Amino acid sequence: MANLIHRLKGALCAVLITLSGIMGLTAKSNAQQVKNVVLVHGAFADGSGWKALYEVLTKKGYHVTAVQNPLSSLEDDVAATKVVLDKQDGPTVLVGHSWGGAVITEAGNHPNVAALVYVAAFQPDKGESALQWIQTAPPAPENGILPPDDKGIVYYDQAKFHGGFCADIPKAQADFMFASQGAFYAKAFATPITEAAWHTKPAYGIVATEDKSIVPEIERKMYQRSNTRITEIKGSHVVFMSQPEAVAKVIITAANAVK
Repeated sequence: MANLIHRLKGALCAVLITLSGIMGLTAKSNAQQVKNVVLVHGAFADGSGWKALYEVLTKKGYHVTAVQNPLSSLEDDVAATKVVLDKQDGPTVLVGHSWGGAVITEAGNHPNVAALVYVAAFQPDKGESALQWIQTAPPAPENGILPPDDKGIVYYDQAKFHGGFCADIPKAQADFMFASQGAFYAKAFATPITEAAWHTKPAYGIVATEDKSIVPEIERKMYQRSNTRITEIKGSHVVFMSQPEAVAKVIITAANAVK
């Protein structure tokens, strides 16, 4: 009898060890369940600006895709983002910079989107536009956003681009960024949101404290209004380029928080 009890105890211990291992693997899997990240650039930029952030995230095991927005209208940019979201194989963190924040606010209603991350970005509500929000505070003296030209395209003053848009990256990099920017049509900026995804999806917002293109206080007010989880990072409007590790940390936090 004693021998039988001993064997039963041994078998029970083996079962418990196995279950413990399985539970540990499950917990680890759940902590890393969101592995897709889609990046949406803003105006006066293109997808190449995400390179440093892309490298940080991919080295950590994330599958990262950068959208190339046509910048021709809100509807066109949302459509371009949804094309990329359709190709994701599971839950995705959708990240938007600047004007891209308005885009992810609309496109974030896509079923593959598990969380939203706003990087020095606009975050309008239903019926609001990015233009409304940027007009809520006087622009910084360094701001170089020009009035629309005769084709309705908005450009950034080249003389102010480095100081006003991306002061904390090297000038040579800023020069390339200026040369590679897309043509941003003003009508996009004035188009209101039809359904704001942050009402139903968890949202994280980065305030770039040295931003000269969107006044940091505007970013704070938008994020506070929506109960977005706020992280403040000392950096220019392109904080994702100058401090990719800090921005990646917020994205990873958003990915790991999804249940």
